[in-house]
Formats: sequence, C-alpha cells, structure tokens
Amino acid sequence: MQNKPKLSFWQIWNMSFGFLGIQFGWGLQMANMSPIYKYLGADEANLPYLWLAGPLTGLLIQPIVGAMSDRTWNKLGRRRPYFLVGAIIASICLILMPNSSAVWMAASLLWIMDASINITMEPFRAFVGDKLPEEQRTLGFVMQSFFIGIGSTLANALPYILTFFGVVGVMKSGIPYSTLIAFIVGAIAFISAVLWTVFTTGEYPPEDMEEFRRKQAEGNIVSTIVTEIADALKEMPSTMKQLAIVQFFTWFALPFMWQFYGLTVARHVFGAVDDKSDLFKQGTEWGGVCFALYNLVCFLVAFAIPPLANAIGRKGVHILCLLCGGFGLLSTFAATNPYFLWIGMVGVGIAWASILSMPYVILAGAIKPERMGVYMGVFNLFIVIPQVVQSFLTPQIYKPLLGDNPLNAVMLGGVSLIVAAISVLIVKDVGASKLVEGEVGGSGGH
Repeated sequence: MQNKPKLSFWQIWNMSFGFLGIQFGWGLQMANMSPIYKYLGADEANLPYLWLAGPLTGLLIQPIVGAMSDRTWNKLGRRRPYFLVGAIIASICLILMPNSSAVWMAASLLWIMDASINITMEPFRAFVGDKLPEEQRTLGFVMQSFFIGIGSTLANALPYILTFFGVVGVMKSGIPYSTLIAFIVGAIAFISAVLWTVFTTGEYPPEDMEEFRRKQAEGNIVSTIVTEIADALKEMPSTMKQLAIVQFFTWFALPFMWQFYGLTVARHVFGAVDDKSDLFKQGTEWGGVCFALYNLVCFLVAFAIPPLANAIGRKGVHILCLLCGGFGLLSTFAATNPYFLWIGMVGVGIAWASILSMPYVILAGAIKPERMGVYMGVFNLFIVIPQVVQSFLTPQIYKPLLGDNPLNAVMLGGVSLIVAAISVLIVKDVGASKLVEGEVGGSGGH
C-alpha cells in the first residue's frame, strides 16, 4: 500500500499494546535471572554464559521470522500469527521458570522463552513499517517505547511490591515466593496484551495478491528464506551499516547493566557478603526497583521524543539520550545509599526511550517497504552480536580486568554507551532528509 492512511492515536495505541506484554516478559527476566541463577548455585563469573539465550535466539530467530512473515498471509494476516504463537509459548515458560530446581533447568527454559519472545517481538517492529506512513513512524516506535516502559516498570517492581505487601518465604530451591507470583502475573499479562493487539488491529493485504501467492508457492521455503537474508545483507543500505556501529556499542553496554546491576546494588550499596543473606535479597530486589524507575522514566519521556526530534533532529536526540544513559551508569560508582541510585537510573531511562525508537525510525526511512520484515530481522543482528561478544568476553576479563567486582562491569557499560553516542555522528538519516525535501509519499522506500 504505497499511500498509507494516517492512523488515529488510539489505533496506534491498539497496534502497539502487545509490547506491554512482551516487555513484561523481558522485564522479569532482566531483573530476576541473575538472582535466580545465584539462588540455584551458579558461579558469578559465568553469568554471561547463562544469559546467552537471549542474543543467540535473537540471532537465529529474528531474521528467519522476519523473512517468513514477509511471505505469510492468512486469516490472521502477515505478522499477527507470529505474535500469537510466540506469546503462548513464552507465557508457559514464564510460569515454569521460577519453579526451576537447578541451573540447567532455568537455563533451558530461558532458551525456549527467549526464542518465543523473539518470535513475537520481531514482527511488531515490522508492523510499524507496514501500517504507518513515514510521518507517523516516529510516533509508532515511540508508542512501543511507551508500552515497553510501562511493562518493564511493573515487571521490575513486582517482586519488591509483593514483598512489601507481605509475601514472604522461599521455595526449596531458595527462590522467593515473591518471584514465583511475579512470573505467574507476567505470563497472564503477556498473553493478554498480545491478544488485545491481535483482535483489535487488522493488516493491509499484499498489493498484488496474485504475485504474492506465486512467490509464496515457489521453491523451497528454507532455501528461499536463506537467500532473502543473504540478499538483504548484500544489499544493505549505507544508513543501516552506519547504525550497526551505534548498535554495537549500545548493546555491548546494556548486558553489563542487566547482568551485574542487581549484584552491584546488593554488594556495593547494601553491603551483602553472602548470596543467601537477607541483605542480598533486599539489594537485588532494590535493583529491580531501580530498573522499574528507569523504565518508568522511559514511558514518561517517550512522547517528548517526537517534538524534540523535530527540533534538533533524530540523530541529535539519540546522541543526547545515549550520553544521559552512559553518565547515569557511571554515577553508580558514587552511590552511597539506595536512593542516590535513582539519579543514574533517570539517565538510563532517557537513553532507553531513545534506544527503543530512534534507530528503528532512522532505519525504516532507508529500506524498501516490501522488505520491511527481513530487514528488521537482519537489523536485530546488530543487537544480538554485541551481546554474544559481551557474553563470551566478560568471563575472560571479569577477574583479571574487572577485579571480580560487578560494579566495574556496570562502569564498563557506561563507557560503552558514551562511545555509542559519539558514533551516531557518522549516521546519515535518509528518511529525515526525504521529509524535509517533501519527497515522502508514505511508503518509506528509497
């Protein structure tokens, strides 16, 4: 559909609502998997290996799902079948996760859960390109950031809230009951939010249905998808290559926060020396509260990003936000009490709102609409590859270079975000140029 009609605010709200559930799943994982692994007896230096499920499943799943969804059309549409299948599997895994009795069981469930979340999430990115004209895409991706912020805030804070309201005790594995209940609530939220989008939002059919069916029927689907991904990599627009550098330093930084921030709070601020102590539980739960705060900031500032982008440009916004996040993580070094940590988390929240929107807005303006799914999937490679690098590198440097100290890992993440901000300067925002020149007809192609 070359000239897509503008959608109302509430139509964009409905098509993005599923991200609330997706991020509820991610948020529970980010704040709780390191503590769960520690409760089950995992070695701290090896935590990045145990977190490999997310980036590796993303590396494998998202490009494939993107290419498959480009070639799908049935009663549910193009992207929605993938929303639904992924949400069902992920919700089951969320219920099973806190019932893990050993590290291997938790790690196995994480692989299945992350694969299914990736199946759900990748088509949501392409959904914005499918449904919205160029001038509304910033709002579309920012709306996703808004729901990501809400879902993560609730997910991160839920164990602390449950403890505050009297949920106490631990299971035989050592995992608190507050964590168990939080994951069950997360499973319900995940499937419910995705179902809302599936049943309230339609999709545009392919423009030339006869040609689409012909391509759908021709050849072996596996070889066709491999060829499409290979072609997409070979024909990658220069803007996408430039964004790859920004994404590398951004997503190399973030796992240091997710994997080590809660442990840093427990040790550096709460003074916990024993992983089984009450101080460790309090510290890691407070780390979840800090994560909730940065996600709260994310959805509070999300709708300030489009007007700011109009004023100083998409690149200018992303540079400013990434700098806020980098210095926010570095400020953890000066934390002497739990509430001081909130200052840094405000900066991280500002960065997170931009990380979840600006790169996709810039990318969507530089790629052809009929290849939106495969390119959004390929773009995910620039998110997962740096996480894979971080996961294999960190165990090697954790003791000799980072001093066996989670605080130093968080600081390294801050430095990497600052480098990411500087690298935005090399990116050419093709879509913004077209809008200024009046060349955009709503297709977002080039």
